[in-house]
Amino acid sequence: MGHGRMLRKEDARFVRGRGCFVDDVTLPGMLHGAVLRSPYAHARILSVDPSAAESHPKVRAVITGDVLAERGLAWMPTLSHDVAAVLATDKVRYQGQEVAFVVAEDRYAARDALALIDVEYEPLPPLVDARRALDPDAPLVRDELDGRTDNRIFDWESGDAAATDAAFAAAAHVSSCDLLYPRVHPAPLETCGTVASVDRVTGRLTVHATTQAPHAHRVLYATVAGIPEHKIRIVAPDIGGGFGNKVGMYPGYLCAVVGSMLTGAPVKWTEDRSENLMSTSFARDYHMRGEIAATADGRILGLRVRVLADHGAFNGTAQPSKFPAGFFHIFTGSYDVPAAHCRVTGVYTNKAPGGVAYACSFRVTEASYLVERLVDVLAHDLGLDPADVRRRNLLRPEQFPYRCATGWEYDSGDYPRTLELALEMAGYDQLRCEQAARRREHAETGRGTLMGVGISFFTEAVGAGPRKQMDIAGYGMADGAELRVHPTGTAELRLSCMSQGQGHETTFAQMVAEELGISPHDVEVVQGDTDRTPFGLGTYGSRSTPVSGAAAVLAARKVRERARIVAAALLEVSGDDLVWEKGRFHVRGDREAGASMREIALAAHSDLELPDGVEGHLDATCVYNPPNLTFPCGAYVCVVDVDPGTGQVVVRRFVAVDDCGVRINPMIVEGQVHGGLADGIGMALMELVAFDRDGNHLGASFMDYLLPTAVECPSWELGETVTPSPHHPIGAKGVGECATVGSPAAVVNAVLDAIGVRHADMPLTPAQVWRAVQGSPLRTDLAIGERS
Repeated sequence: MGHGRMLRKEDARFVRGRGCFVDDVTLPGMLHGAVLRSPYAHARILSVDPSAAESHPKVRAVITGDVLAERGLAWMPTLSHDVAAVLATDKVRYQGQEVAFVVAEDRYAARDALALIDVEYEPLPPLVDARRALDPDAPLVRDELDGRTDNRIFDWESGDAAATDAAFAAAAHVSSCDLLYPRVHPAPLETCGTVASVDRVTGRLTVHATTQAPHAHRVLYATVAGIPEHKIRIVAPDIGGGFGNKVGMYPGYLCAVVGSMLTGAPVKWTEDRSENLMSTSFARDYHMRGEIAATADGRILGLRVRVLADHGAFNGTAQPSKFPAGFFHIFTGSYDVPAAHCRVTGVYTNKAPGGVAYACSFRVTEASYLVERLVDVLAHDLGLDPADVRRRNLLRPEQFPYRCATGWEYDSGDYPRTLELALEMAGYDQLRCEQAARRREHAETGRGTLMGVGISFFTEAVGAGPRKQMDIAGYGMADGAELRVHPTGTAELRLSCMSQGQGHETTFAQMVAEELGISPHDVEVVQGDTDRTPFGLGTYGSRSTPVSGAAAVLAARKVRERARIVAAALLEVSGDDLVWEKGRFHVRGDREAGASMREIALAAHSDLELPDGVEGHLDATCVYNPPNLTFPCGAYVCVVDVDPGTGQVVVRRFVAVDDCGVRINPMIVEGQVHGGLADGIGMALMELVAFDRDGNHLGASFMDYLLPTAVECPSWELGETVTPSPHHPIGAKGVGECATVGSPAAVVNAVLDAIGVRHADMPLTPAQVWRAVQGSPLRTDLAIGERS
């Protein structure tokens, strides 16, 4: 009952193959859609002739940009107030962009008919290197925008430039480093897809979709298609991973809706793996120059950062729109930095739209990687131990709540204790002794592998967010919960967030059960259906527990207080005379005189006479507008062995100590951390969305876009500290993305520590590591994406 290591309720159907995913949805008379995509990264469209495809005996409709334009559906808003073409009409702006959509009787006929559509292109020079985006002679990506003369999306800055300049002028030492956080892909297990059905009689639209934000999608459909929102139902069934990839609305979704409008039948569209890797939302792609000012003994005095952000052909970032660079301005990380300033410039390029909140809280991943690399570079330059530099600069418990140099207030934490626990678990001093012995042996014999130890300490910023500061597409980021206790004492909780594998059906049931004193098995969690759930902006950026979880807890507490009133009437005493113990109220001083939640629930639905103005039933709602973000943190230690002859990296050990506040279900927390650590190893060592100089995508399958497996991952060693969030109802902070934020820097720091190189960019592939060992020039064209 309540919090603890409870097995996941949803797994029973998954392990038996009884899950229901979008591709499992089959409706009577259902047709199938397929997307024609551009082979060019940048080309003008001279003509589109669908006549041969329309003559195919199994084709029911061919949708082009002109067809959509006739219906006023040619453009759709992105989550960052940009506009994106549903189907390209004037020109294509990235390889894989949608040009036409075929609706046919089966998926094979739909795909076959794509080859019958005749599109004449005039190739244009592509822009694939963001560092050229602002050059006077750079190709103009968004020439359809009025007054557009260059590829700039935004210029944004945070911090105090004058104070930072003064700190640098007074510093005994300044270290700097140019870094690339390369473009990566969420690569969910299930690709994106939808089944759209328009009822011609009622005008009602029902969409089954792989979406992390059903209510946000309903708003967008109403905005774009002109259908009244109350006549739109979005259903998100089981989702095989999202990681931010399934936040936005893709052209295939809207085309399926139009296909249903044209044919009068349901239309299913499911992308294949290559389509998912080529054209759905990417992440990262930040070129960063960081400078760190310090005293001679490594005390940080200031940070200065310049960033060039590659957002692809459309600015489709799923992040609070008041902060175009997301939460990158929490780039001071976990350290007491007196002065800091950053400037971020976003640019368009001929790549698929990027900037998705992929397993990070709106750019915190890039910010954390930046500061953790800078701290290691500072230690390298000063000849200091990286652990000691962190010890000197970490925030201390008595400094919380702490307002960082860019204005954000961190809620709580015991950073020194978290770091020391990680170092103790790893046996840090012994590791350094082992490393010294291995280095001596290698110097003497030239044989054996090189050993490296890497540390990272991160602070996340999750739980977006306070409505006064954050919105998506103009809608405040508050979330709702509705709780109903039935006459028999079982409960139904309706949420606006949406699970993609995090175990919501278990953890949210545990939260309600803890508040009401009932079994989690007696709490049904409803999510993913806009007809059955309250409005909210969905799941990403580790919002679930900090925002929707808080709403659920507060709704449960409202129910409990209503139960107190019912119990007082049932027991014929004043509510003030009742004492709550888990699952029941009893009369103060007489534990035998009481009523269980089940008895109270039945009484609330009976003919029991309640006080004037008090309604029956045990129902409650809550819309939770968090007062602040929550700030989980963690300390990671990675140990690697590097073969200098081949550049091969083996992650031998990984110690991860996380502080995510109160843990609802430790087993689910550990599973989230395991996944994030594997994710970090992938990004540090192998994952790269690559393009050649013509803008051709080079990673359209898992043969080219490499993902980590169990072979590349060690047995994780996990620890925990707990500092509850002071403003969250149960002190929880969220953990879903923490390991992805903290782990890449630990791996990179370990590899560079092994080979004695000051800096090299991810991914540290064997070829990249080998070049660094040999002293050969590193591949700077990885910034463009050509692989080593």
